[in-house]
Amino acid sequence: MMQILVPVDFEPQSLIALEQSYNLARLLPAGIVLLYVYDPPAGLRSLFGASYDEEILNKLEERLAELSASVQAETGLTVSSILETGTVYSKILETADKIGAQFIIMGTHSQPELPGNAAGVLGANSSRVLRSTRCPVITINARHHYDGCRNILLPLDLTVESRQKVTWAIRIAKVYGAGIRVVSGIWSKSDPAGHNRLRFLAGQVKEFIEEEGIRCTAEFVEEVENEKALIPTLLNYAEQQGDIDLVMIMTQQEAGVIQFFVGSRAQEFVRLSHIPVMSVAPKELGFTSIFS
Repeated sequence: MMQILVPVDFEPQSLIALEQSYNLARLLPAGIVLLYVYDPPAGLRSLFGASYDEEILNKLEERLAELSASVQAETGLTVSSILETGTVYSKILETADKIGAQFIIMGTHSQPELPGNAAGVLGANSSRVLRSTRCPVITINARHHYDGCRNILLPLDLTVESRQKVTWAIRIAKVYGAGIRVVSGIWSKSDPAGHNRLRFLAGQVKEFIEEEGIRCTAEFVEEVENEKALIPTLLNYAEQQGDIDLVMIMTQQEAGVIQFFVGSRAQEFVRLSHIPVMSVAPKELGFTSIFS
């Protein structure tokens, strides 16, 4: 059976991520593996000794088992749990490899950059998992989400890495019965040849997606002030639509064309988006773009 890994810390955001895994697990189908990583401060361990760790671990194991049993009873899904000790992000990556996880679904814990600033810095564990994971990661950064996926936002630029994610978008759209909205942002007005290439590419991508039996639109957001405003503008577009439930991005830095990049700002997408974001590492896709 396929496996979805859900790191939990019993805080609300991780439990919201867990709830978001139910629908995908049913559709694949897949089992859910809950992971708690115990990483106590070194000072606590030296102060209280190994017996303190053992007591905490026993309580965590009980609580994980209770949560696992509760979710299984509620959903009818196959749910198991793993308790690890160590560095959070490294144990998430290690466990995902060990169980052969098809997806990691995790809540993000952004830290505000300034008092009152809701768009903060992406949590260190989320950031490191995104940079290093071998499987797609769906990050949940808000309190309420649609149960399922009606449409996928597919930001498109001229880089090969960006175009590779089309196949992943198609896979997920077929799982959910969702549509795909291909969207490109144009902020540089001094490159008409690049704009034409982007429009031609978007038409190709739209046609390819529709040939797979998936409804698709291709649009351009041209009221982008500059490069820095590109991602907030695309996310604002997505939220205004009201029926986009997943944003598809790449996690690796994309070299080459600068004016139209989107994937190189993966962490900014995750940090700012109130819509779940699915991040895919291009090096793991194993093919070159058919649009190259």
